[in-house]
Amino acid sequence: MTVPNGTLVQPACFLLVGIPGLGPDTHFWLALPLCCMYALASLGNLAIILIIRVERRLHEPMYLFLAMLSTIDLVLSSVTMPKMVSLFLTGVQEIEFNACLAQMFLIHALSAMESAILLAMAFDRFVAICHPLRHASVLTRPMVAKIGLAALTRGFVLFFPLPFILKRLSYCRKDTVTHSFCLHQDIMKLSCTDTTVNVVYGLFIILSVMGVDSLFIGFSYILILRAVLELSSQGAALKAFNTCISHLCAVLVFYVPLIGLSVVHRLSGPTSLLHVIMANIYLLLPPVVNPIVYGAKTKEIRSRVFHIFSQNGR
Repeated sequence: MTVPNGTLVQPACFLLVGIPGLGPDTHFWLALPLCCMYALASLGNLAIILIIRVERRLHEPMYLFLAMLSTIDLVLSSVTMPKMVSLFLTGVQEIEFNACLAQMFLIHALSAMESAILLAMAFDRFVAICHPLRHASVLTRPMVAKIGLAALTRGFVLFFPLPFILKRLSYCRKDTVTHSFCLHQDIMKLSCTDTTVNVVYGLFIILSVMGVDSLFIGFSYILILRAVLELSSQGAALKAFNTCISHLCAVLVFYVPLIGLSVVHRLSGPTSLLHVIMANIYLLLPPVVNPIVYGAKTKEIRSRVFHIFSQNGR
């Protein structure tokens, strides 16, 4: 299909797909565990936010960053999971063009914000373990607020151009997006015009955001590990490193699927079942796993949850 000079061809909507190779009946039954995941992600992250909000003794940098992480996960799960549940239950694939671009922007911007908060949490653990006497003076509440605002601003500013550079393209090929949600690389592939700007800008923001963040997180843990190994007492070393376990789990849950998805996209051919599964793990797993990990490993949050359930049980 040819495009007249200067004419933009944009579809009224895109078509989302579920899991390739699975029929409508299987998709229908997959909606049940997906609903459970969404409920677990919403309740778990909301509980962490409210507990940290109510408990004044939890108004410390580590917990304030955790509240920010839970807020991002709560919004991210609400952006992706309800539409997927609707797709699996009803089989309605259509998503309006601008709604698809809005979902794409939120997914990428929120992922960048989550990466920034994970980096901030790594910095918090680095200061707490390597420079404990300076922790209170370095990570003050105003500083924590500034870091949170910087994470929000970076994610918004860097990814704000994405919908506009996609709207400048013409779409004259098939209008089926290969995932259950809208991603920049999927929408870009549906265009029949030059996408060099999209490719270059997309690669730039991925490397400058997730790439830089992951490098600094890795470097901070090298310094943390060196400081822990220098402690004379083995018990003190284990106690110090134990404060990092929850954050390490959050980092692995976020970055391992992201790196795996990037590798699969670049080394594999056309979008396959593996691409879709990796993308689903990358977006759906962290909002569900993070509150479970932090709830199980953080004594203050765990004791508060037990206290709430014990009161309700009376």
